[in-house]
Amino acid sequence: MKAVTLSFIALLLSVGLTSQAFAHTTVEVEPYEIEVGWGIEPPIVGFRNDFVFDISEPGDNPGVKVGIKNAFQNLEVTAKFGGVTKVLDIGSDPRPGHYFSHVIPTKTGSYSVQIQGDINGVPIDEDIRIEDVESTAVLDFPPTSGTGSDQDIVALKSAVSSLQKDISSLKSDSGTDGSSEGAAYDFAILGLSIAAAAIILAVIALVKRK
Repeated sequence: MKAVTLSFIALLLSVGLTSQAFAHTTVEVEPYEIEVGWGIEPPIVGFRNDFVFDISEPGDNPGVKVGIKNAFQNLEVTAKFGGVTKVLDIGSDPRPGHYFSHVIPTKTGSYSVQIQGDINGVPIDEDIRIEDVESTAVLDFPPTSGTGSDQDIVALKSAVSSLQKDISSLKSDSGTDGSSEGAAYDFAILGLSIAAAAIILAVIALVKRK
């Protein structure tokens, strides 16, 4: 299981390294060009990522852009998902004009970034939608049947069934009156009960999540 998890993370990183500029959104506020997107694409729910920003202006030579230093000195950036918002802390990339903010997207769906303030006195007020966050299914191979929630419920049902079988087995094998054996049986039942309670709580969490 650990090997599978590490392989999945490696795949995410490799995707990010080869698609840094994929599906970014660009807006122009003269004379500046503001590009916003995810650091790793496609963005996957539950995995660390970055909101990335590239702010530039035309250079002296045609077709050449120059990154703006200290672009966020007078800017406030707010991430938005539905009615939920969060003011972002912006870090500077070593490359001029490149900035980032760490994030772990916790829900699939549409995200946007609002940028307000000014750059060198030029007013900025832009609400920029970026690429939707996907479920892990987008990178699953081979494909799994059903959604992640469906799979979780099936796994929980299997665990409950296994617990029921274990309890039945313990009852059938406990045909002794010895105190030590009785105590061991009691501890076994207690452990199984705690496991069952944990599964029930997991089921409740899944229901609330839906």
